[in-house]
Amino acid sequence: MFMNTIARSFTVLAIAALSSWAQAGSNTPQIDQREAKQQARIAEGANSGALTAKETQHLEREQARINKVETTAKADGTVTHKERQKLHAMQDKASRDIQHAKHNGKVAGQ
Repeated sequence: MFMNTIARSFTVLAIAALSSWAQAGSNTPQIDQREAKQQARIAEGANSGALTAKETQHLEREQARINKVETTAKADGTVTHKERQKLHAMQDKASRDIQHAKHNGKVAGQ
């Protein structure tokens, strides 16, 4: 139960950070929208118990890495085609990881 509370708190903080960051404006609206959907999927999995605390932390770290790569790509004011491809590939992997973690039979609290 304590781990589930930690996972929920971590998820809420990550969503709040993502929301405030997205409001700052960007030139990657599709990537930002996909990030928000992935965060929502992680939050739903954590809240429903489909994700363990460890799985939630792993997925949140993966999202943080994607955010870091995106921030670096945006640093010069332009996100190149190659940078977009890398971000999309990272998001594809994250999406598969979320799907697998939510449906692997592990349940929070067990």
